[in-house]
Amino acid sequence: MSGQSAASLQKKRAVALPTEQYLSWGRYPKTVHQHVHRPAWNDQLPDILRTAAPGSLLPYGLGRSYGDSCLNAGRELIDCRRLNRILGFDPDTGMVRCESGVTLSDILEVFLPKGWFLPVTPGTRFVTVGGAIANDVHGKNHHRAGTFGAHVRQLGLHRSSDGFVICSPDENPRMFQATIAGLGLTGVIAWADIQLKRVAGPWIDAGAVPFHSLQSFLDLSRESDGRFEYTVAWLDCFGGRNTRGIFFRGNHSEQRGQNSRPKWGPKLPFALPAVALNRYTIKAFNSFYYHVHAADQGASLVRYDSFFYPLDSIRQWNLLYGKSGFLQYQCVVPENNLEALEEILDRIARSGMGSFLAVLKQFGSAPPAGLLSFARPGLTLALDFAMRGEPTLQLLRSLDEVVRQSGGALYPAKDARMSPALFEASFPRWRSFVPCIDPTMSSSFWRRVTEAE
Repeated sequence: MSGQSAASLQKKRAVALPTEQYLSWGRYPKTVHQHVHRPAWNDQLPDILRTAAPGSLLPYGLGRSYGDSCLNAGRELIDCRRLNRILGFDPDTGMVRCESGVTLSDILEVFLPKGWFLPVTPGTRFVTVGGAIANDVHGKNHHRAGTFGAHVRQLGLHRSSDGFVICSPDENPRMFQATIAGLGLTGVIAWADIQLKRVAGPWIDAGAVPFHSLQSFLDLSRESDGRFEYTVAWLDCFGGRNTRGIFFRGNHSEQRGQNSRPKWGPKLPFALPAVALNRYTIKAFNSFYYHVHAADQGASLVRYDSFFYPLDSIRQWNLLYGKSGFLQYQCVVPENNLEALEEILDRIARSGMGSFLAVLKQFGSAPPAGLLSFARPGLTLALDFAMRGEPTLQLLRSLDEVVRQSGGALYPAKDARMSPALFEASFPRWRSFVPCIDPTMSSSFWRRVTEAE
């Protein structure tokens, strides 16, 4: 076969491969998928959708969801990573059109040198645009900018039932609202128009302030939100309600620093033994981390990558938790129910199963961009727990009780074990979302929380 005819065939037909390689970032649960389609072009997607069995497909990006929302156990995935072209850019307005497999890292590498930055970014740059939309990701500037979905102006969607559909706040608005935070279930995003924001350069004026209680965190957050675009805190969760932490805040800077290229750290070659992370090593790390930052409270000029993506410098850091993987627990509770957050931290401290990645953020009042958007007014806490079997699951179920009673919610992008009852309580509009699901789409997460086949 000639090179030309092979390329032509590749364009006409997506590759379908049996696989055991597709995991979520938490590496739990372990799943096997029947097939993975790997389209290189958007015009391959209609054939995949047209020939698919009902409920058999799910789009997959970089697998940075932590639980099973990006998994489709026993069924099929559509790997969108080769759909990674930037299709257009307006240098006057900062509007970029890109395919769903383009990563946030790609956008930064191309457009930050031109003075444009992501309007909202999560804690990793290794996320596809499709994944950022499907999970309606949030960042350190939620109190100013809302979620990623709030900056999507338009998108093109492949559906098995309706063909190719243009969605925006003005055209097919219901499908647009369902696709944002839609967990990949409304179809396959072909491309999206994203509004970037103008910045002076890659530098951040950053500061760190220690605090010694949840109330002092809240006071710091309220005082900082008016002056700083980006705010977030790290917690030492072993302290229970008497926690200590470091409050980080920053703004884009017009100054120029040195070392303009990012520094990438080591790559973990294999999963560490489970005993490497225990209450003693985590306590030692937390103490070290707190004192290092508490001693360095002054303002500093730092690169954007070290401010927004500190863990990206350790490639495959998820292997730190061992072969069994880990579960991230991210909840949001109403701001006026600080007692719920105190009870959560107390239960974690009593369990002895602490986390060295404990992040606390106050969400703003921006309305939800999607029907299943997680971010809402309140306090969001995210913690990682090594998977130790039933003791870990029992602890998380006890935290669920506190979240449910407070009127809070769990984040689907981070979840691997939420009950159907808690999902329904967390997302009361979920039944309005159901009619927008593409007939060929399903996921392990969706079948679990809706008890569907």
